[in-house]
Amino acid sequence: MITESPGGQVEIAGRHVSRLGLSTMHLAGRGAWGEPTSRSAALELLRTAVYTHGITHLDTSDAYGPHVVEELIREALHPYPEGMLIATKVGMVRPSRDHWAPLGRPAYIRAAVEASLRRLGVDRLGLCYLQRLDPEVDVADQIGALDALRQEGKVGYLGLADVPPADVRWVSHFTGVDVVQSRLSLEDQDDPLLDLCRDKGIPYVASRPLCSGQLAGDVPAALSWVLNQGGHVAVIPGTSSAQHLAELVQAASDSAGHLSGQTRDPRRGPHPLTP
Repeated sequence: MITESPGGQVEIAGRHVSRLGLSTMHLAGRGAWGEPTSRSAALELLRTAVYTHGITHLDTSDAYGPHVVEELIREALHPYPEGMLIATKVGMVRPSRDHWAPLGRPAYIRAAVEASLRRLGVDRLGLCYLQRLDPEVDVADQIGALDALRQEGKVGYLGLADVPPADVRWVSHFTGVDVVQSRLSLEDQDDPLLDLCRDKGIPYVASRPLCSGQLAGDVPAALSWVLNQGGHVAVIPGTSSAQHLAELVQAASDSAGHLSGQTRDPRRGPHPLTP
């Protein structure tokens, strides 16, 4: 494995990982449903991301497939390299390709975590997110179920994905939030969670930085802007293309250290006060 981390490093879930991670959502079939078009290509992309490009942060979910991508990760990479962070999510069910529904019953959360442990071939999930919150279940019960698994050692660190700031504040008082994942891009810049996480010292993982492909024509600007929102920020673009993966890695590597502190949209040109 190469040692250079694309985009530099950030501390997440008790380890220093590459600020450029990889969302594995696109490794399942169309719409994150079913098997990939080419299983061998999906396996090779995972190995290339880790062993060629030095990506040490993979993001997945039991809803991708469902279950397919967690199995791909194990097949491609187990036993996992030292320092690798595999972050998965629970709390979402997929009765069909186009139907995503939160399910936060404590018994379901426990069963989902234990199933992810088996699929990934580990005794402990390094980072487990609750993927959204179920409005039909008390928040304390949902978080309590995941926190109990953390106390049992089946979950290392607890994250929240795609939740509003009020819930992050509440949960942080209840049990502590280790990581927050939310959408952030040049087209979707106004996320109050970004500052909330900075103030509370919580790592922030930016998903969909290319705005579901709308910014794919300007990858360097898109990734540079996100990475320069703060040292607590990591970014997890998704791809199923080896060529696109290499482009993402190059863009993240080029951005590291060059635009420190920049929060202005780079597509607008220099700031008017720039000499």
